[in-house]
Amino acid sequence: MMMQVVALIAGVLFGLSGLFAVYRIVRGPSVLDRVIASDVLVATVICALGAEMAINRHTDNLPVLLVLALFAVLGSLSVARFLPARDSA
Repeated sequence: MMMQVVALIAGVLFGLSGLFAVYRIVRGPSVLDRVIASDVLVATVICALGAEMAINRHTDNLPVLLVLALFAVLGSLSVARFLPARDSA
């Protein structure tokens, strides 16, 4: 019973985090805000899948976690590489 309550609370928090990240992706206002929000969204999905694996005691989604982490790192690096630098001086 207690584990179900914890899983429900975690699911609600993961859902709220995903909704806030999607809101920031849509609203912006800058490209950097959207990139950070997409990183937060991918991290939330990774954590939710990890929590699901821990609750159900299996490792079936481990390759999915690794691919998501790879895409998150490569996406952030590519945006950081090609985003024009804005010098204040």
